[in-house]
Amino acid sequence: MAPEIGNAAKLQMKEETILREPKKEEVQDVVSLIRETIRDCYVGIYPPRAVEFFLNYHSNSSIEQRTSIGLVLIVEKNGEIVATGSLVGNEISGVFVRSDLQHQGIGNLLMNELEARAITAGYGKVTLSISLPSLHFYEKRGYKVVKTGQIDVGMGEYLKYWEGRKPL
Repeated sequence: MAPEIGNAAKLQMKEETILREPKKEEVQDVVSLIRETIRDCYVGIYPPRAVEFFLNYHSNSSIEQRTSIGLVLIVEKNGEIVATGSLVGNEISGVFVRSDLQHQGIGNLLMNELEARAITAGYGKVTLSISLPSLHFYEKRGYKVVKTGQIDVGMGEYLKYWEGRKPL
């Protein structure tokens, strides 16, 4: 079971890496991180209208809503927000790690805590939507694709994704 992370308590991965809930005034920083990561990782993989859909989907109001009805976590490294993820009910969403820090264990740190929080809340499984760039990451974590989906974003462009599920 993961330790509780309150306003004052912090979980440290390394000396300079902290996992915590964002402060209200940090919502814009979380959105900026997500937008930067989408631009770095999705452009060229998804069509332009799908990228725009992602950018709009992860808006300030969306992040504020997740903080009010669920849990949003951030990973801070050397005082800078470098990753984020959310848990609303048994659904994990909005997991983003700054592109230059991917493949360094930050995403796993974040997912371990989100999954632990789901267990603590009494959920026996978690679900999430898997983007094309993150499929391998989630499969390595034990997520099974249960459905393929796509969203028509107009002008003949589609946002393709998978629905994933993992028993806890």
